[in-house]
Amino acid sequence: MSGSIRTIFCAAVLAASAIAATPAMAQFWQCAPFARSISGIDIRGNAGTWWAQAEDRYDRGQLPQAGAVVVLKPYADMRVGHVAMVSKIVSAREVLVTHANWSRRGQVERNVRMVDVSDAGDWSQVRVWYAGSGDLGTTVYPAYGFIYAKDAPAGADAPAPQVASTRMADVGAVIRALR
Repeated sequence: MSGSIRTIFCAAVLAASAIAATPAMAQFWQCAPFARSISGIDIRGNAGTWWAQAEDRYDRGQLPQAGAVVVLKPYADMRVGHVAMVSKIVSAREVLVTHANWSRRGQVERNVRMVDVSDAGDWSQVRVWYAGSGDLGTTVYPAYGFIYAKDAPAGADAPAPQVASTRMADVGAVIRALR
């Protein structure tokens, strides 16, 4: 095989291997890009910066709302914080969240429990379902509160904004296609 043909062949093999590797890499999600993609809240950067970035851009508060993003503060080994979208209100002190990169590295978990364990009932401290134990984790995480999508109706038990459910369907289709 001549040198130029060998070079072209090697380049083609490398290109094909890069293309074949792309689906596996595409399955890995960080919490912030995933929350942004399903919530309609357009904030970038580490999760722990979302609360400050939301000021004067989005409404923020201490009451859960379907479609809102809960922001956990950086804490212990969770140095950059965490964000998750509220999927459903279960009660005043329990919600279901959909998030990525929590108990299964890089993976999406849908409709998992998050419970307010703060003394004041203000969602400043939460416990979150953890796959390793099949129940709420043992760590109490400090939380800033909730960032509300601009098109979400006010109220603690509001339905998820349409943009969130549409994006969730799109993200779900992408994840299923990559498996």
